[in-house]
Amino acid sequence: MSHYADSSFLASCYLTDANTPRAKAYLFGASVSLDLTALQSLEVQNAFRLGVFRGLFSASDAKLARANFELDLQRGRLVRKTVRWPLVFRIALHLSQGHSASVGTRSLDVLHVAAARSLRAKAFVSFDDRQWNLAAAIGLRVVP
Repeated sequence: MSHYADSSFLASCYLTDANTPRAKAYLFGASVSLDLTALQSLEVQNAFRLGVFRGLFSASDAKLARANFELDLQRGRLVRKTVRWPLVFRIALHLSQGHSASVGTRSLDVLHVAAARSLRAKAFVSFDDRQWNLAAAIGLRVVP
C-alpha cells in the first residue's frame, strides 16, 4: 500500500520540532514505505538549509538530518517516485477549483495532495489540517 507524506511531516522526521515524536513513531512503526517525489525531496532538503539560515539548528544538525534522510532512502523507508507533472498540475487545478475556497488550501498543499492522487496513494500523512481535509475529500485515508 502506497503512502504519501507531505514535506512538513517528512522534515519533522529528521529535525526536532513539536511534531517530531509523532512523525518518528509513524515513520519507524509503519509497515509501508513512503513515496518521495522531487517536490518533497526539494522541500525537505531546503527545510534543512533554511533552518540553519534562521538559526533554528546548527549546520551539523542539518548535515545529520540529510544523512538520516539518505539512509532512509537506502533502507527503503522512503521510495523515490516519478510523477507526471503535467498530470499533477491538472489534478491540482481541479482540486483547487472544487475545494480551496472551502478548505483554505494553498498551492503547495494542493500540489502535494494532487501528487498523492497521481501516485494512487492509499493514505496521506500530514499534520496539516487543510491538507488532511482536502485529502479526505478525495477519498484518501489521512494519518496520523
